[in-house]
Amino acid sequence: MATDSALKRATAEAKAAAKPKDKGGFKWIPALITVLVGVVLWFCPMPANLVDFVPTDGAYAKIDPMITAVNCWHLFAIFVATIVGLILKPLPMGAVSIIGITVIMLTKILSTGASSTAYITNALSGFHNTTIWLIVIAFFISRGFIKTGLGNRVAYLFMSKFGKKTLGLSYSLAVTDLILSPAMPSNTARAGGVVYPIVSSLSRVFGSRPDDGTERKIGSYLHVTAFQADMITSGMFMTSMAANPLAVTLAASTAGINIDWVGWAVAAFVPSLICLIVIPFVIYKIFPPEVKQTPEAAQMAKSKLDEMGSVKTSEKLMIGVFLLILILWIAGSSIGLNATVTAFIGLSVLLIVGVLDWNDIKNEKGAWDTLVWFAALVMMATYLNSMGLIPWFSNLMTGVVAGMPWLIAIILLAVVYFLSHYAFASATAHVSAMYAAFLSVAVAAGAPAMLSAMILGIFGNTMGCLTHYGSGPAPVFFGSGYVSQGKWWTIGIVCAVVSMLIFFTIGFGWWKVIGLW
Repeated sequence: MATDSALKRATAEAKAAAKPKDKGGFKWIPALITVLVGVVLWFCPMPANLVDFVPTDGAYAKIDPMITAVNCWHLFAIFVATIVGLILKPLPMGAVSIIGITVIMLTKILSTGASSTAYITNALSGFHNTTIWLIVIAFFISRGFIKTGLGNRVAYLFMSKFGKKTLGLSYSLAVTDLILSPAMPSNTARAGGVVYPIVSSLSRVFGSRPDDGTERKIGSYLHVTAFQADMITSGMFMTSMAANPLAVTLAASTAGINIDWVGWAVAAFVPSLICLIVIPFVIYKIFPPEVKQTPEAAQMAKSKLDEMGSVKTSEKLMIGVFLLILILWIAGSSIGLNATVTAFIGLSVLLIVGVLDWNDIKNEKGAWDTLVWFAALVMMATYLNSMGLIPWFSNLMTGVVAGMPWLIAIILLAVVYFLSHYAFASATAHVSAMYAAFLSVAVAAGAPAMLSAMILGIFGNTMGCLTHYGSGPAPVFFGSGYVSQGKWWTIGIVCAVVSMLIFFTIGFGWWKVIGLW
């Protein structure tokens, strides 16, 4: 067993490694590529029949359809450039999104004739989206788990009970992630801020380091398994990953599909839980650790729990508010309480009882950053749909799957959607660019709307398993040096295949039981 000083040193090293390395400085080459993409698309001829899909009623009733079609195409150019910017990151995501909104206002492409300032109001419309505020408030609530130490207590509790074997230790970390996921929408904060420091500390306690040839003792297995588990839990709840509410918003605006918190959880839980059980075992077989027995880990967890002492008042309050929020989210649809209102209630209670203070809210940079880029993407995606581009693309892609049975069509679309994540460094960028279009095509091909929305929504998270750059937590775990890129990608594609098989079998069976098809 390592000494307390060694354990503290290992934990400090882990936390330091988890901190973001990007200082947000301007990067000229990514910026030039981003601008070039936007300019080229802007001046490319728009599809000749795009005008046929432009609405001629509502806000566009008094506008020449050709003008709306041109504006729609120019909005598409800005949207694609914004997505490229989010991938290449010449500036942080929020800054890229602000620039995108600014260009939209300067070009006045969202003018509808309603008033002289309609183009400004429309460009800023994303900021009053209730789903966006749900995820922002959830970020604030998640701060309570970290500030009170409740997240670490949960992890140590499961480790003390089930951490005597390496496989059991991996399941303990997975269950910790699962329990925290409904109220921690940043999977980077959840995995990188709570789980990763524990994983790294455990690895070093067992003498497993990436720089002396001992990484395969236990560290490699724990790092890659904890990461893969986080990709699964991110898709289990609407509030367990930042892009999930974006998918919900796009489903509503694109296909009129309304997904509530309970609906997402019920649809995702069973197949995702099977994945959470199967994936660590699969990795254990194809990438086994050298150390199979870990009684020291359970003892360490017990020591840490003893050090933390009895549950503090702040932790008890956090537990109470967490349960209150879950109950209201579950019962909200039956009592007429919106999920966003529930989130505000939870945050208000945490502020009133002193678990959080206003400085915690001001300093939660991830929440304010999410508010900006989320609002920008929702606004652009919404207007691309209402101005005709998404219906046009849906009509185009429908021809590709025309004549296929809907079951074959949705599986084909889901596989392509999943594997195309190799081209993305952000799940949010991927969902923004492709979710609405693929959902439209699936529905047009005859697939049940809710089933299509859910499988694409869940895959918008699990697809992050593929690479070391495809999601926020990936660089944190991969950057530790315990797993080579080749092995990471190999494990990633194996986990992808296993996950898709589970969803296409057990998942479809479960969705049949609950009436999604």
